[in-house]
Amino acid sequence: MTRDLSFLIPELTLASVIVLMLIAEMARAPRVALGLGVLGLVAAAGLTLPLIDADTTVFSGTYRIDLLSAWGKLILLPGAALTLLLARAELAGSDREGSAYSLICLVTLGALMLTGGGDMMMLVLGVVLTGLGSFALVAYPRDDKATEAAMKFLVFGSVCGAVMIYGLTFWFGAVGSTLFSALSKADAPLAVAIGLIALIVGLGYKSALFPFQFWAPDAYDGAPVSIAAFLSVITKIAAIFAFAQVLRDLAPESGWRLAIAAIAVATMTFGNLAALVQSNIVRLLAYSSVAQSGYFLLGVVSLGESALSLRALIVFAAAYVAMNIGAFAVLMALGRHLDDFLGVGRTAPITGAAMVVFLLSLAGIPPLFGFAGKFLLFAAAIEAKFIWLAVIAILNSVLSLAVYLRIIAPMYERREAQPPGRQSRNIMIRFTWLVALGATLGFGVGAQLLLACI
Repeated sequence: MTRDLSFLIPELTLASVIVLMLIAEMARAPRVALGLGVLGLVAAAGLTLPLIDADTTVFSGTYRIDLLSAWGKLILLPGAALTLLLARAELAGSDREGSAYSLICLVTLGALMLTGGGDMMMLVLGVVLTGLGSFALVAYPRDDKATEAAMKFLVFGSVCGAVMIYGLTFWFGAVGSTLFSALSKADAPLAVAIGLIALIVGLGYKSALFPFQFWAPDAYDGAPVSIAAFLSVITKIAAIFAFAQVLRDLAPESGWRLAIAAIAVATMTFGNLAALVQSNIVRLLAYSSVAQSGYFLLGVVSLGESALSLRALIVFAAAYVAMNIGAFAVLMALGRHLDDFLGVGRTAPITGAAMVVFLLSLAGIPPLFGFAGKFLLFAAAIEAKFIWLAVIAILNSVLSLAVYLRIIAPMYERREAQPPGRQSRNIMIRFTWLVALGATLGFGVGAQLLLACI
């Protein structure tokens, strides 16, 4: 027991901090809750560093301590800390401010369970914990748009989660164990296929894969911008890593690689095409987030066939956290609609340049961080003999450039400047996008240094 608990120090630290945050909220001390949350997330990330080379399991194989779960913590925990700062900038003074901070940390704890889950029950627990907290966060504003978005999210998420739980019982019946490591012994093709479909439904909705992405634009648009940033990054990456943890134990004969590849193509293409016609920047970034999920699947498809697959997933996940949170932070400073960006590149050149960097990184333009991640994903897919998938992903990256140019071009038009006060000067928003900008530029140029650590 002591040995197992020693590997769970980051998770236990975060869980303890969440309890303290709830006490602070009951004492009506939201700033204390915020401080505890940020410190707890950073401390948990620091406590993960000694575990980065571990490759073991705890509690009879139900939770994995390996490369993917360790880097999942190092990516998700700092990302959640940045979204806490954004939430403070947006939610300060509201009557349930501390509750929002506590829910963000609670959902992050559920996300960690997904990244290290080695058992069906751990997977279900992670999906439920991230889902319940996310539903409440989307409904936080308590206006008509947020309530409608949260209800759609709740109903869709509940149905998808129920389908996943039902389908996983077929896997249990086929192998007599809830451990994913036992899946390689399954000799019931029909049961394996049903379980795979159920897994795709449950994690597909969580990561906004086509055709389970319908909740995302409404949820992002109805929620506070900081919560949209959080959902677009933390729960998505957790679900993708959960896919990787499960599917690498599934026999290739089940045909899961081709199924995931087909979903990747549909997700990338649909996300980029839908984003092309958006004038609401939150919805545009929501559909962009859908497309990015498709790129992630290139790393999942190549698991077991390419030595680059895990490294590609990790690098692209780190890049995605930096560039997507940065883009949402700038959006918070400027406004939700395309008209709010008119002329910003001229009137606020530093903010405008930061947004350009984030958007070009999302498109995969060198030498930015997003390019390093996508390059590794494409290389992994090619090494796994999915050359056609890599070609389609590259074409979609070209298409995504047209999406992001819809924001960049108006930023540098010669038009009347926005009225004073439209651009937020909140120090936490500025700090967040500056940190994200440093990571996007720094790790883009120094990607080899990051790869050397993985």
